[in-house]
Amino acid sequence: MARTVLLTLGRMPKCLDLARGFHALGRRVVVAEPFAWHLCRASRAVAKSVRVPAPARDAPGYRAALGEVIAAEGVDLVVPVSEELLYVAALRDTLPEGVALHSPPQATVLELHDKLRFAQKIRALGLPAPETHSADSAAARALAARTPVVLKPRNSCAGLGVSFHGAGALPDGAFPGGALSSDMVVQERKDGRVLSSFSLVAAGRVRVTSVYRGVVMSGTVAVCFERLEAQAAIERFVEEFSAKTGYSGFLSFDFVEAADGSVTAIECNPRVTSGIHFLEAADVARAIADPGGDDPVRFRPERLMQQFYPCLIEAEAALFTRKEPGLKWRALRSARDVTWDRADPLVFPTMTFTSYPILVPAIFKGKSMAETATEDLAWREELPMDTPEPA
Repeated sequence: MARTVLLTLGRMPKCLDLARGFHALGRRVVVAEPFAWHLCRASRAVAKSVRVPAPARDAPGYRAALGEVIAAEGVDLVVPVSEELLYVAALRDTLPEGVALHSPPQATVLELHDKLRFAQKIRALGLPAPETHSADSAAARALAARTPVVLKPRNSCAGLGVSFHGAGALPDGAFPGGALSSDMVVQERKDGRVLSSFSLVAAGRVRVTSVYRGVVMSGTVAVCFERLEAQAAIERFVEEFSAKTGYSGFLSFDFVEAADGSVTAIECNPRVTSGIHFLEAADVARAIADPGGDDPVRFRPERLMQQFYPCLIEAEAALFTRKEPGLKWRALRSARDVTWDRADPLVFPTMTFTSYPILVPAIFKGKSMAETATEDLAWREELPMDTPEPA
């Protein structure tokens, strides 16, 4: 097992879960983070935080800085957490001997992150996916004319740039000659309940799958979420996908569940999502450090979890918008905060300060917290392109 673990992000609660999990195993945890202050910096689980360039602004400098941290700190396990994974995965072939990277190859990560290529891959595997086309194609025009659709960037994160349109209502700019045509997809809009999954997978073997739904949303991102049991259709999907691809790493999907219980995968996130909060942190860390092991990854007793401050903002806003104020205030009162731990008490009360790089742009520039948390991590390099669809 690893002695020093490098987490390549520290600003999000899911990073905190990983830090606490590895610390519980007796591992030394180092965090590399573009922000000078971040959530994990206040945690007792973190031995050292190192500031590095933001990958979306200086990808070569970011990778070089990670290499320096790995060498200086004696790191032997690197664990990417969120969107920075797209950059970190490129280090696989350059890491020193004896240093493990918990990530699929970069080509796999980019394929799953690309909304068009993911849909094409799922269909090729014989698994259910909505009809999806490049926005600059004749097939996209035909799809949008006959059915409600979702318009989204091929390379989006945190639900940014997603819009919903009725049949025949898609803006002309999404098609050839329009400003949106270069990197957008048009996807068939499915009706039903939106569910999400988070899994740990090793060489095609699923160690655990956590299925959950958003209870309180900030835009399209859940800030209060509930774990669900007996989701056999989703668990079968994850098992089949993992076995057919031999996947290893974090694996997360968004699904739409129809009235008959069938599910359709609408997006894939090859990274950590909020489903990790329902798992015992030390078990997750053990499964990462020993991917061939058989120790169980247990669920925590809590079924309803929240990110307190974003949830509070949504509850306060509901007093003025009148959008489900009762539900949001009930969730705020009853859900367990994902950061609170009496053995690591400074994280929760210092969140307003340590999260100021996210909060300040959100408050003064009118951006969502999801956007400010990921804009310096989002993929900016060229995506591998598939064969274009006929225009």
